[in-house]
Amino acid sequence: MTSQTFGADNKPEARRAGRAIRQRFAAWAPVVVLALLCVIVALINPNFLSPGNFVRIAQAAMIPLVLGLGATFVILMGSIDLSVEGILALSAVILSLLVLNGANSNNFGPLAVLPVMLVGAAVGFVNGVVHVGLKVPSFMTTLGTWFIGVGVANALLGGMAVRINDSFIRGLAIERFLGLPWGVWLALICLAIAFVIQNHTRLGRYIYALGGGEELAALSGIPVARVRILTFTLAGVFYSIGGILAAAQLGLGNSLIGAGRLFSTITAVVVGGTALSGGEGSVLQTLVGVLIVAVLNNGMVLADVPPSYQIGVQGLMIIAAVALSIDRNVMRVVK
Repeated sequence: MTSQTFGADNKPEARRAGRAIRQRFAAWAPVVVLALLCVIVALINPNFLSPGNFVRIAQAAMIPLVLGLGATFVILMGSIDLSVEGILALSAVILSLLVLNGANSNNFGPLAVLPVMLVGAAVGFVNGVVHVGLKVPSFMTTLGTWFIGVGVANALLGGMAVRINDSFIRGLAIERFLGLPWGVWLALICLAIAFVIQNHTRLGRYIYALGGGEELAALSGIPVARVRILTFTLAGVFYSIGGILAAAQLGLGNSLIGAGRLFSTITAVVVGGTALSGGEGSVLQTLVGVLIVAVLNNGMVLADVPPSYQIGVQGLMIIAAVALSIDRNVMRVVK
């Protein structure tokens, strides 16, 4: 009887220990995958290790990283944000119309960045208010703003593209500092800001709390509605910065500039180890996820893999990442 009681008392502790081990594995597994991927690609094509190729990987990763930072906060909260492409397209189009361009006489230079970021914040704020105030699922709310953003961007340009002639904006993609484009440094600054918000602010702690259980967070005195609205607003700011970088990289603004960005953003966040169920993950893990996707794409190009197959590989990767990240002892029902 005593041995049975002892075994029963230790079952919860054993489960907690097992869960802690799984969480540590989930946190470090993407880093191991990234290291192995780099080794494999380098063995297939030694040009992978050239400095010029590392710069190309950094350039390919800067926009997904900024977009992924915004999406990470929303996913950590237990929600989903599909408005990435809409906010990005709208931001890029507004930027192209405010700086020196080939369509009008505007020339606001670096000052144009501020209203663009305000637009991103405003759309994110609307996402949060509609989601919380009208109790519309985040999936449907942000799906709607995705199409609205693209539609407004298309209406502003009438389906055309505007070439950006502003030296400051173009310099983000062309000019370099310590061998890297200024856009890469801007993405790293965004990462540092996101890290501080996540680990050293009340908002960051509240986001994790909501992801761990909204009802418990509310009972603890956390203003759930306010945190949700602020998080979607913050995500909108990051998406607008992604739009600025995309416009700088392409040298133009149009309504289709964000096509495909949503898939790459969610892929990077999930592959990095952030759980779609919320409460587990970090912006540094998103950085690792972005690098995994960028290195994989770069490696497939170096190996002459057809583009159609590359998309298929990314699809398999995100399914595998979600399957490995789910704690099936906790998630008893798959929705």
